[in-house]
Amino acid sequence: MPLQLDLHHTPFSRCGSYFSISFPTWLGRAGRELHLLTHHGHGCIRRELFRIGLHAGGRKVAPARVDATPVRLRLKAKGKSHVTFCISPSETVRIRGEGVGLRMVLPVGPHVVAHPAPGGRWVVNARLSRRKYLFECLRGRLQVDAPWRTTTCERIVVRFLPDESGVFEGAIDEFQSTWLPRRRPAFERCLREVEKDFAAWLERQPCAPRTLRRAWEHAAYVNWSALVHPEGLLTRPAMFMSKRVMDQVWSWDHCFNAMALAYRHPALAWDQFMVILDQQDAHGVFPDTVNDVCRQYNFTKPPVHGWTLGFMRRRNPRAFGRKRLREAYRPLVRWTDWWMTSRVWPGDVLPHYLHGNDSGWDNSTLFDEGVPVVAPDLAAFLALQMEELSEVAKVLGRNRAARRWREASRQLVRELVAQLWRDDRFVAVRRPDAKLIDCDSLITCLPVVLGHRLPEAVQRALVRRIGTFLTEHGLATERPSSGRYESDGYWRGPIWAPSTMLIVSGLRALGREALARKIARRFCRMCARSGFAENFNALTGEALRDRAYTWTSSVFLVLAHEYLTRLQPGLTRPGGPRRDRSRAAR
Repeated sequence: MPLQLDLHHTPFSRCGSYFSISFPTWLGRAGRELHLLTHHGHGCIRRELFRIGLHAGGRKVAPARVDATPVRLRLKAKGKSHVTFCISPSETVRIRGEGVGLRMVLPVGPHVVAHPAPGGRWVVNARLSRRKYLFECLRGRLQVDAPWRTTTCERIVVRFLPDESGVFEGAIDEFQSTWLPRRRPAFERCLREVEKDFAAWLERQPCAPRTLRRAWEHAAYVNWSALVHPEGLLTRPAMFMSKRVMDQVWSWDHCFNAMALAYRHPALAWDQFMVILDQQDAHGVFPDTVNDVCRQYNFTKPPVHGWTLGFMRRRNPRAFGRKRLREAYRPLVRWTDWWMTSRVWPGDVLPHYLHGNDSGWDNSTLFDEGVPVVAPDLAAFLALQMEELSEVAKVLGRNRAARRWREASRQLVRELVAQLWRDDRFVAVRRPDAKLIDCDSLITCLPVVLGHRLPEAVQRALVRRIGTFLTEHGLATERPSSGRYESDGYWRGPIWAPSTMLIVSGLRALGREALARKIARRFCRMCARSGFAENFNALTGEALRDRAYTWTSSVFLVLAHEYLTRLQPGLTRPGGPRRDRSRAAR
């Protein structure tokens, strides 16, 4: 049976497209109706385009059922009447209806207009969305109600109506300035093309246990459907974090998506890794976010990129060889140097954060008493990044640089332990007054990623401390016994994918395989029940915030593949169970 999508949580879209269709629940009452959305320019445009409804007997009709799969979306009316949507890779929505028509309404605004075009077509200029939309009826009738008033339209209502046989077909093209005619293959052929594309995508996913078959397919869909083609500032195919609310790329989220693709889709994995490195500014800083229209440098994100590159190289060394490493080496050098110069307080050795956003843990309790904060996770990430730069420099024949980076990494680990380890935990220090910050946030356990680079006593104490954050569903980001724990508190309690991946990776590096598997198993089971949300209630496993978030689906795919497949030899593949012969599974 095909994967069924709940459009309240998971948008209907496809690889490469900036279109999606879903219930935009963030609009309140208005979000109870299906909408066609565009995902250009997060924060700069209105993403909600047309409200979608059926049309019969001269009036609007509510669909009796919404049936969505990765290939097509079908709105069913009473009896056998229905309207089916399919998204073409050329930024076209194809529509076919039988026994019922389609009604689409665009909210009006300043200079939002519709006008006729040659060949019976109509163009809607959705100025607030910075795009235009051409409507073409391929069978049946196109009816547009758009009365003009000076510089705008009073309303814009577009209807596709059936012909005498009860059938209509239509197309909606998105364009920026000038519409050019497009190929219009038969509707059934469009469906077959999407089906073939998604099947090929499934073939290139890391394997998972058979018991997670449906969740594995759902995770693969979330990632596939979140991809957009290169446009504007995005010069590579890019996987957005979501095609719901978080529809752009953040500067550490992209790393986890690259990791999930590294096994069998290395070219696309490299695009995901480099899409942020491409946007490095003259100072060496990576942006906080980027989309096709704008990028922001008000904040940045933690330097997990060296850790990520090491993960990718170990899983697929042939794919990530000299040519690609040469492309990444200089940006990572400049990124590391920036942290160790511009973000080190005078007289300090360890770098600091200026906001929770810079750490990726936006409102963690680590930052409750102000900034700058010399944080233990930041030094740990940079030590790993320096070590990875040493390895890459060696591959590139830069032996002197390799030795320099190796020693810098070791020195940073020594300083981290000497300055921020207190009794049985890592703490932070506020500048300029040197106030010690001791909190119950899981962020202080992230240095576990250093593995055996840490002293044995520190390793043992960190593992014990991590256990106090473990719930039935995974690792809470604030200790549940903390007075500052919040069930839906963003980074003040809920379970998140990146923190889970980092901790599990560190536990494996320490040889704590059983605990790593336990955490991975609980996280994956929670995702199988609750979907791939931005974060989860740590005590109930309930999905929170954006419900179709790619770093969650990507981490699920990695954890299921690397930590759970050994427990069950039957591995899920599209054609049925198959043995995975990859190094990672062995």
